[in-house]
Amino acid sequence: MAQPPILQLTDIGLGFGGDPVFDALSLVIQQGDRLALVGRNGSGKSTLLKVMAGLVEADRGARTVPSGTSVGYMEQEPDMAGCATLGDFATRDLGPADLWRVEAAAEGLKLDPAMDPARASGGERRRAALAKLLAEAPDLMLLDEPTNHLDIEAIAWLEARLTETRQAFVAISHDRAFLRALTRATLWIDRGEVRRRDGTFDGFEAWRDTVWEEEDTARHKLDRKIKAEARWAVEGISARRKRNQGRVRALQSLRAERASQIKREGAAAMAFGDGPKSGRRVIEAKGISKAYDGKVICRDFDLRVMRGDRVAFVGPNGVGKTTLIELLTGQREADAGTLQLGANVELATFDQRRAALDPDATLWESLTQDKASRVAGRSDQVMVRGTPRHVVGYLKDFLFDEAQARAPVRALSGGEKARLLLARIMAKPSNLLVLDEPTNDLDIETLDLLQEVLSDYDGTVLLVSHDRDFIDRVATTTVALEGAGRIVVHAGGWSDYAPKRALVETPDRPAAKPAPKVETAPVAEKPAGLTFTEKHRLDALPAEIDRLTAEIGKLQELLADPELYTREPVKFAKATEALAERQTKLDSAEEEWLLLAEKAES
Repeated sequence: MAQPPILQLTDIGLGFGGDPVFDALSLVIQQGDRLALVGRNGSGKSTLLKVMAGLVEADRGARTVPSGTSVGYMEQEPDMAGCATLGDFATRDLGPADLWRVEAAAEGLKLDPAMDPARASGGERRRAALAKLLAEAPDLMLLDEPTNHLDIEAIAWLEARLTETRQAFVAISHDRAFLRALTRATLWIDRGEVRRRDGTFDGFEAWRDTVWEEEDTARHKLDRKIKAEARWAVEGISARRKRNQGRVRALQSLRAERASQIKREGAAAMAFGDGPKSGRRVIEAKGISKAYDGKVICRDFDLRVMRGDRVAFVGPNGVGKTTLIELLTGQREADAGTLQLGANVELATFDQRRAALDPDATLWESLTQDKASRVAGRSDQVMVRGTPRHVVGYLKDFLFDEAQARAPVRALSGGEKARLLLARIMAKPSNLLVLDEPTNDLDIETLDLLQEVLSDYDGTVLLVSHDRDFIDRVATTTVALEGAGRIVVHAGGWSDYAPKRALVETPDRPAAKPAPKVETAPVAEKPAGLTFTEKHRLDALPAEIDRLTAEIGKLQELLADPELYTREPVKFAKATEALAERQTKLDSAEEEWLLLAEKAES
């Protein structure tokens, strides 16, 4: 005999006093279900979880949970009022026999139970909520973005924990690797409708695209039918005095059907502005070392980043990924070693803490960055890669509506804040992007678009992320920080690096034994090193590169005058020609320096 569902929603309607979030929504969750809950940012995923948890009451419809069935909810922003530590929150309402589960979860999630909630970051508070839910072990677990702010090792622990559980769960996540590893069916929210697809998450996107294609085909047929019927209605006036009133009513019905269809939200109009072409060598770091309070970030680290490289930095939370990038971009000084940045480097940074966004400023002010506009509202333009755009029009490119333009940043969701920060950095020309955990809170469609935009970007990208799928799609090189100052560099993305981790020695994991060494006969070494002329040339090249860089800067400043071409066309032509000539010489000098430096090292 079939077992009853552990949760059932029937004909749910919810609107918060405005347009309906859900209308006539029904779904059933069975014992052992492992469901992914996906949809665009703002589609109502978190609201639906709260309806499932009984925390939000629907305007109509029924929520049914059998007697004795427990439902647990992990929210993104847990209320920790009255708790002195994160551990107090995680163990609240648990009996003494269940406390070991909190300790196990805290270890796996790297949670410090003694931390004061007032000093804890959003990610740390979220980990405490996740530890609490896992310790409670309800019959149905509702997980709202459980992987956000977890490092890859903690995500792997959570995957293993959920793989072993017998409880049903519904997880909101945009981490494809996480969803592929765990879920057996997908709930997709699209314009207030929830569709269910059974099967692994691998097939979801192809199925979603098929649904959209069928919808577009049906809409196209409906539009053609309305057009044909409308033509008949107009021509029928002259053809006969008494028209077929039933056919007219049918036309009105078709028009009403078409008007009731909700337009599918488009993709954000993202594009990074290419700045001046950087030198071929963007970053040259040699022997970089850095330590804080006895904690070693890196030791004697070398890295060369060339123009167009996509370098992903991975490692546990707190290991120093952001610090290492700041060292490599010259924003922080190393304890030892040398750093040389290439010519014409223009940096744009996406900060995981969203520190560039003032929570009290409006979206309008965040883009115009005009202090006077906060008082007088004078600025309504934003410069987008050298072209003035109206603020509202540019915000619409990133899926914000006109009503949000004057709203404070603090009112935005995590995904909306991420889109606003992307709008800021995309407005400025750049040739070196630092993206520090850009994937947090972004929906799958926006992640796909961001990946495409990065593929078309002519500059260089330094990426920090715990999204393994995104790293695989973007990175050409992976820099793994493994703790205690050990850093290893691998070609490719996460999937290329992961199989080699077992061979790497870390403080808590000894390296695999090396293969037996095979003795070979000594081979006469060829003389290496530079000739006297080459050494002299290597010493002289940095000054030449600096001189060319300075000249290029002056020429770019001259050509930035929009009136120069009209006022002095000959001077404009000569400056343009000189700029191209010096850029070619700079590329050649940097290439020569790289070849000689490599020869000197060998």
